[in-house]
Amino acid sequence: MPVTRRDLLAQLGVTAAATLGASAAGIGVAGIARAQEKPKGAIPDKPFRIGHMTFFTGPGAVLGEPMYKGNLLAAEEINAQGGLLGKRKIEVLKADEAAGTDANVKEMRRLKLSEKIDMFMGITSSGNTPALGPAAEELKLLTIFVDGCTDFLFDKAVPNPRYVFRITNIQSADGSTCALAVAMTWPDVKKVAHIHPDYAYGRNCFDHFSIVSKKLMPKAQNVSEAWPKLFSTDFTPHITKTLAAKPDLLCTSVWGGDYISFYKQALQHGLFSKMRVATTLALGTAPQAIGKDHPEGVLAGVHANYHFSYPPGNRWPLNKSFVEKYHAKFNEYPNFQAEGAYTATHVLKTAVEKANKLAGGWPDDDAIISQIEGMMLAGPGGYVYIRPDNHQGYKDAITGFSKNVPEYPFPILDPDRIITIPIRNITAPPGWPKGEPTSTYTWIDQTWPTVKQA
Repeated sequence: MPVTRRDLLAQLGVTAAATLGASAAGIGVAGIARAQEKPKGAIPDKPFRIGHMTFFTGPGAVLGEPMYKGNLLAAEEINAQGGLLGKRKIEVLKADEAAGTDANVKEMRRLKLSEKIDMFMGITSSGNTPALGPAAEELKLLTIFVDGCTDFLFDKAVPNPRYVFRITNIQSADGSTCALAVAMTWPDVKKVAHIHPDYAYGRNCFDHFSIVSKKLMPKAQNVSEAWPKLFSTDFTPHITKTLAAKPDLLCTSVWGGDYISFYKQALQHGLFSKMRVATTLALGTAPQAIGKDHPEGVLAGVHANYHFSYPPGNRWPLNKSFVEKYHAKFNEYPNFQAEGAYTATHVLKTAVEKANKLAGGWPDDDAIISQIEGMMLAGPGGYVYIRPDNHQGYKDAITGFSKNVPEYPFPILDPDRIITIPIRNITAPPGWPKGEPTSTYTWIDQTWPTVKQA
């Protein structure tokens, strides 16, 4: 029997309601707000050193620098209680990801061998984690990547991770989330144009948007592709090419300072009035970086991860308290990178405490790793589950639509139009064979039906 688009969206759990996502009933869930118990055994008072690498300069900084601030906020909270296990204060060392991949690998080595860091955290760009992951494994350096979310990291670069984890959603979820939201909101789309950065992230978003569109909007056709180099400043040729194709929809995964340049130049060409626009990362930057001139009603992605205004009010106290503390300290609001690093630091704290409770004393890396594997943590962005087989963090995906509201001097996600998707429904399950271009791509291609479209 033919499957309709409505049927398939319902099967995938795609909803446009302000729900909290999956229940954690029956699963052991740790929470960030949990009080620290008295540790067992002797605990050294030597500082615990975290090397944090993200973009501190250049166009990537509006996306990446909040990551460091999230790490710093969590470290200060933990240090106010005496540190990890009440004794080991956290020190955070900065390194600028803008130095480039080769320099970043050398800096990771230096931080481990010269600065004697105990853990590595950070990374924004998907161009960097496939190089840094193998280096961390070689160095036996406990690592939690906050982003750099390419599927390639655990599909190919580190297929059997030991020391490396990642906390934010896998990249394939981004393109898939964007396409599902388009199918739900604008099912009449027939002509699609693309503008994506010409590297791993842009290619991945294009692939996964395309395979989901093929299943849910089989009559939609790509009419234009543009591939600006990462950290471009002039998007005019790509905008004029898109306008000439006269699409119904533009899909773009341009991010950070590049997205700010893009949307301001697109406004000058009247692009937003001529087509619908769907993005994977429009509101992923530091919130204050987007101006009130940003058009309303744009599908404004947040890397399928988190937006500070969701869930609202007291419905999820962990988010309310995080946003308030972050704003009080930095006089700005957090993005998904800030939430990711904040949660990652509390993953470390929780793992250390659980390992100490089992064996006493300061746990070695093997003991910490054993507690991170399979952990379900309640953080500001909801429940994050770290799969033991691939060390990837999973949380239910969200996206929504840009809207100006009186409470903030920048656009936020429209509170009445948040779209949520259970992450298990858009990622390849454990045991699915590695595939090209990703395991999730082949899983969608082989297991999702193609809807009947009138």
